[in-house]
Amino acid sequence: MEDRGRYVMRHAMNKNYLVPLLFLLSIVMCQSQVRLRDHGIEIGVLKTGPLNAITDVPGVKVGHQTLHKGDTVRTGVTAILPHEGNLFQEKVPAAIYVGNGFGKLAGYTQVKELGNLETPIVLTNTLSVATAVNAVIGHTLQQPDNETVRSVNAVVGETNDGYLNDIRGRHVTEDDVLRAIAGAGSGAVQEGNLGAGTGTVCFGYKGGIGTSSRVLPEKTGGYTVGVLVQSNFGGVLQIAGVEVGKKLGHYSDSFKYTPDGSCMIVVMTDAPLHSRNLERLAKRAMLGLARTGGIASNGSGDYVIAVSTAEECRIPYTSDAPVQTVPTLRNEAMTPLFLAVIEATEEAILNSLFAAETMTGYKGHTIETLSKEKVLQLLREAGKIK
Repeated sequence: MEDRGRYVMRHAMNKNYLVPLLFLLSIVMCQSQVRLRDHGIEIGVLKTGPLNAITDVPGVKVGHQTLHKGDTVRTGVTAILPHEGNLFQEKVPAAIYVGNGFGKLAGYTQVKELGNLETPIVLTNTLSVATAVNAVIGHTLQQPDNETVRSVNAVVGETNDGYLNDIRGRHVTEDDVLRAIAGAGSGAVQEGNLGAGTGTVCFGYKGGIGTSSRVLPEKTGGYTVGVLVQSNFGGVLQIAGVEVGKKLGHYSDSFKYTPDGSCMIVVMTDAPLHSRNLERLAKRAMLGLARTGGIASNGSGDYVIAVSTAEECRIPYTSDAPVQTVPTLRNEAMTPLFLAVIEATEEAILNSLFAAETMTGYKGHTIETLSKEKVLQLLREAGKIK
């Protein structure tokens, strides 16, 4: 039988089928990736969504643009869209929590002040934030019904991929950002060395993009929480409670690599939450990072952007009514969501490590992938898997 990938590409030559077939190809490629759970490693107690990805939250889309050129360029862009409508006209409740502020997250203060998000969330490398902001502004101004808009709060996060990437060359262009936004889809999400995770390093191993989700039981609301990470940070790696980093000799009495870096964490949920409880949710994502052994070091920019996609909570840009009445989850109902975001963040980070592959880049620098064989052996010895 013809290989599924070649079948898709052959028929994609017919432009009438190009978009849906490329979407199918992305699913085929994602299905070929071996993730944490494919090895029998289950994190937490809550169930995942069907895709175990941030796109399990209805309406959420993710797009990547990867730059892998010559011997020096190893970077890219990842875009996350809370819904497919006009985000500026239909803003969504949002909050940002700063775990450690050694970073360049654009758009933070307005989200903090107003409690909403009005653009796609874009992730890239440190020195490409300004380029991405310009691209997001241009994208927003060009949307129908935005002809009179004169202020745009673009939210752009970053991590520094300068060890593997010629970051000073500033190779990301506005077109790259716009392609990531335009190509965003609602299906399975590719992980590892692509998009904003192309050149990242995590716990001294190759990091990248990772994602996971959790679905609450119906008796606690049945809501979905999805997480996507750009992992580029350090600490003492733990998997399912096993001190993997220590046992593999990656850490003893002093780090054998720099623990500095950053981690961008994006949280989406269909639970009806206002910015105050979204910030509380965002705080708990840092507990998920800690469960992997992350320490939010001095030189790490660790940020969590949390968004409610609940349609009934959207905030119209203009309205004749001076008062907006929307439902919101009670404080007492937040605990299951806290557990969900902790578990999903932990697993998303570990998925980024399991999906990433060894990479050589700028100045011949090489970062090895995490040895899955050694990790699995350690987990077997600890009784975590069979």
